Amino acid sequence: MALVASGQLSSMFYDTSCPVALDIIGSAITAAVRNEPRMGASLVRLHFHDCFVDGCDGSVLLADTGSFVGEQGAAPNTGSIRGMNVIDNAKTQVEAVCKQTVSCADILAVAARDSILALGGPFWIVPLGRRDSTTASKRNAENDLPPPSSDHQGLTDKFSNKGLSGLLHSDQVLFNGGGTDNTVRSFASNPAAFGSAFAMAMVNMGNIAPKTGTRNLGVASAGATHE
Repeated sequence: MALVASGQLSSMFYDTSCPVALDIIGSAITAAVRNEPRMGASLVRLHFHDCFVDGCDGSVLLADTGSFVGEQGAAPNTGSIRGMNVIDNAKTQVEAVCKQTVSCADILAVAARDSILALGGPFWIVPLGRRDSTTASKRNAENDLPPPSSDHQGLTDKFSNKGLSGLLHSDQVLFNGGGTDNTVRSFASNPAAFGSAFAMAMVNMGNIAPKTGTRNLGVASAGATHE
């Protein structure tokens, strides 16, 4: 498998410290998606909502504490994000073999890829080495995440603010006589091209402002306390 590196992230980050990490995560995610296929999309969305708020740092997994009000109660998240228990289960299994080594942020990034694989989608190599945040912000989540009511321009602006292009939201927004109609037609007639573009988009999203270094890398729990 080819080495993929992005900034300080590397697909080989755990090759020495926890070489079985990806296998453990993959088995946990595959089992969860087989048990409930809808969970695959939920885990991809969870990764998306994590990365769009202060970077891919696992902060979406943190429940409220006495010192901060986290992202789970933000309007775009409340009552809709799910899969935190699946990430926590994968984290527990990894911790049993490699204590405080693999970050929840990386587990979430790998889980998104393995969810797509379990549903028959494309494979991509996930750069690794993100460290976990110890805080989260409801306010930042409400400012940065596109609300369900976003129109085409609103979505374009939110993605552009994160250095991304290409929208995966809804047929009504993407195909309504606007500038993305040709993209929809092209992907509809060429599934392979869509798979390749989707994989690249997921890598790019996973590279949004990751925290790197060893501090807070592999905290003991994903911090998820409820669905």
